Amino acid sequence: MEHLKRLFDIDPWKLTTTTLHKDDFRLQESLTSIGNGYMGMRGNFEESYSGDHHQGTYLAGVWYPDKTRVGWWKNGYPEYFGKVINAMNFIAMDIYVNDTKIDLATQPIEDFYQELNMQDGILSRQFKITVDGLTINCRFSRFLSITTKELAVIQFKAEVLAGEGTVKVVSRLDNNVQNEDSNYDDRFWETTDAVDNDTALFVTARTIPNNFGIEQFTVTGLMENQTANDVVRSSEKSSLATAETLVFTVKQGDTIAVDKKVILVTSRDVAANEQLATAQALMDETNQQSIAELTQAHQQAWAQRWALADVVIEGDHEAQQGIRFNLFQLFSTYYGEDERLNIGPKGFTGEKYGGATYWDTEAYAVPLYLALTDSEVTKNLLKYRHNQLPQAQHNARQQGLAGALYPMVTFTGVECHNEWEITFEEIHRNGAIAYAIYNYTNYTGDTSYIKNEGLEVLVEIARFWADRVHYSKRNDRYMIHGVTGPNEYENNINNNWYTNYIATWVLKYTLENYRAFQSEATVTLEAAELTKWEDIIAKMYFPVDNELGIFVQHDTFLDKELLPTTALSASDVPLNQNWSWDRILRSCFIKQADVLQGIYFFGDQFTTEEKQRNFDFYEPMTVHESSLSPSIHAVLAAELGMEEKAVEMYQRTARLDLDNYNNDTEDGLHITSMTGSWLAIVQGFAQMKTFDEQLSFAPFLPKSWDKYAFHINYRNRQLHINIDKEWVTITLKSGDALALTIYGEEHELTDTVQIALKK
Repeated sequence: MEHLKRLFDIDPWKLTTTTLHKDDFRLQESLTSIGNGYMGMRGNFEESYSGDHHQGTYLAGVWYPDKTRVGWWKNGYPEYFGKVINAMNFIAMDIYVNDTKIDLATQPIEDFYQELNMQDGILSRQFKITVDGLTINCRFSRFLSITTKELAVIQFKAEVLAGEGTVKVVSRLDNNVQNEDSNYDDRFWETTDAVDNDTALFVTARTIPNNFGIEQFTVTGLMENQTANDVVRSSEKSSLATAETLVFTVKQGDTIAVDKKVILVTSRDVAANEQLATAQALMDETNQQSIAELTQAHQQAWAQRWALADVVIEGDHEAQQGIRFNLFQLFSTYYGEDERLNIGPKGFTGEKYGGATYWDTEAYAVPLYLALTDSEVTKNLLKYRHNQLPQAQHNARQQGLAGALYPMVTFTGVECHNEWEITFEEIHRNGAIAYAIYNYTNYTGDTSYIKNEGLEVLVEIARFWADRVHYSKRNDRYMIHGVTGPNEYENNINNNWYTNYIATWVLKYTLENYRAFQSEATVTLEAAELTKWEDIIAKMYFPVDNELGIFVQHDTFLDKELLPTTALSASDVPLNQNWSWDRILRSCFIKQADVLQGIYFFGDQFTTEEKQRNFDFYEPMTVHESSLSPSIHAVLAAELGMEEKAVEMYQRTARLDLDNYNNDTEDGLHITSMTGSWLAIVQGFAQMKTFDEQLSFAPFLPKSWDKYAFHINYRNRQLHINIDKEWVTITLKSGDALALTIYGEEHELTDTVQIALKK
């Protein structure tokens, strides 16, 4: 039933193709995106391309508050929709052969090849073209340095295969860019009164003014174009762009090369009046090294990341490519260096969702970053939310409620998304913020955060839930009406089981930690407040059906016509692209894990029988049209011994973008859900659990795989886990001895533990 589309060949470490996919060029651009946590871009061509495409470059933390546009304003709406803004196109290198501009959208070429090397973060491309008797082989290569975050390196090389004439390279910095999703077709950039300089090739631009008190960002780009060839140079500058033209006279057998280096600095780090000098100093610093040395440093830094993060899969190259692609894109987006940043659902690969922060980070990304990076990286994600606690309190007041409501979409902590049924009803995301605090504390054993900042956040979230519930006198139960659960294919429902469950859990967890750390805490709770919370915990209503033995998704879910997804035709899916919203809302079909999301989060609180009954009931109705959905089902299916389903769900999450499962990757990659492929392997196939601060594994090996292996950081230790057809081998690479459980049996890990794989 899936409409899969695969543009790139299968390779364990690369995306390669010999086809220019003109009909799917936006998809090709998305899949070849690169980034370094500070900046990133879609896989746009350096030279001009007149066909349909999305020119997109984005800078971390640089955004604009686009005035809200709705047909019917409702009290409580945010005044603006925050958007990551399309920034300076700094890779541009227009190529002219005998004064004809190269445009691959219209001109015939031969020997096209494109490669994204995920091992070292380098994107390259080549093709052969003939213009007026002059045949050249063009090669492009670029990377965004992860050793000097402000540095981009773009290389162009042309080999003359036949003929003679001229090759002209127009290297540009162009800030005449616009967002495709601008509410009012605004351009978000304007010129500044920045210092002029006759020798430097630079552009300084700032975001246009806004009426919401959000700072204007200023960005400076500085470029140098280096070549060892004889060349005639000239330059020109306009208000938002600068260009240097290099003209080469060539004949058969010649090779020309241009190495373009760009430094980008923003007002997040450097004051506007200091940016050019700072950029020049950084450029001078990089000039102390050759391009080869800069490239090698970048490659070595990626090698260090892969040494810990890589998941090795033998016997299935599709699975191997999928997990590495996802890890590469995740670490290209965020590696925890800046606590002011978070992880946008599209990262640097597109404008959909505004590029802001969602609950995806806390629910899906935190477990991966806990295991694959230093614990400070995850602590920075927690600090990001603590720093925005006042804004979360503001969001709650906007709805007339106490406590703190963390936003559905944000850059600053203030809600900036205006779909009522999502923004103001999908309040379960508040629970995910609290769950991340639990996850960090439980996984690391570090209580320093929860004693102080964490407890401040927990208390305010708990106060929100205590105010958001209402008491039903008729039922002697507390209820939560008018919500949207994780399944966004139902809106304005009553008593979503997951929302009620996580709200109750937050109250319990907050009480437990307040009492444990009361003497050290920076917050104080009144006795009446504690009593109220305990009453809510004792009397929260949970919809259940004893006959089916399930937790009911919400009060009226069982009144629907309950059909499996096999009742849908190929022309129905994806539902969100083929059905009316009304039809979707009335159907039983589930966008993503909802009840099962709660069972995944709190797996130690349910019996195997409860998990099985709920999985068997809900999964057949789930269309997995949220990129977040397959991984949760993979983890639960693996635990339940449903190997075939677990592998199916892994395949879907690992290759969601590579095979365009949901027919929407042309808008950008699904960055936060890319953690799902790692979750499916580590928490699913290997069954790594850390409930009650006890590390345990219960692995299985998919039938089509020969082995898989991965590292994790856990409580100041590094472990290597290897599962092959015969053995489960866990090795302590560094740190103190550790007690752990494998297949329910306790072991003391001092060096290596090896036991037979259960089959």
